[in-house]
Amino acid sequence: MITPRRPLLPHRRTLMKLLHWGMVPLFVWFLLVQPSDVARIGPAAVRFHSVMGLVFVSAALLWWVHYMRCGLLGRPGPKLTGWARWLHPVLHKTLIWGILGVALTGLMIGITSTVQLWAGGIVPIAVPFDLPRANDWVGLIHSIEFYALAGIALAHSGFHIWRHIRLRDNALRIMAPKLLHRFL
Repeated sequence: MITPRRPLLPHRRTLMKLLHWGMVPLFVWFLLVQPSDVARIGPAAVRFHSVMGLVFVSAALLWWVHYMRCGLLGRPGPKLTGWARWLHPVLHKTLIWGILGVALTGLMIGITSTVQLWAGGIVPIAVPFDLPRANDWVGLIHSIEFYALAGIALAHSGFHIWRHIRLRDNALRIMAPKLLHRFL
């Protein structure tokens, strides 16, 4: 009897759950901790913050590539109608493209910098062109973009909590780890 080979990687939905929930603490980290905060602590804290940025950007790019190759992972669901059915893909696509935008403006910060910036002390971000005014503008755009994306992420969370409670469509169970299903 031939037994089917077990795949080397977990199912695609499992990988996306890991990526999704792995991004949440990183997102919260960057909402609460600024480079100026870690600079006061010392070089080790600056390097740690930089490593967190490298992990965040790598995950964001991985998520974007997955989206470009496979599209959205889920459909709106049968209980969503009207504005909610329209809002579902808009929120998800805005988050995916927004995270890519944050990564790109982070790259632009490196390009316009006066010094060579390193992501995690490992990867050079870009060749610095020594454009301080442009660097200030890109930094401002990067900050606005990130905090706007945080608002969209909050709306995204609220939308799925609303779906789970109001429509009772198990929206939270879809992306929650199985360990938490009994609580939802």
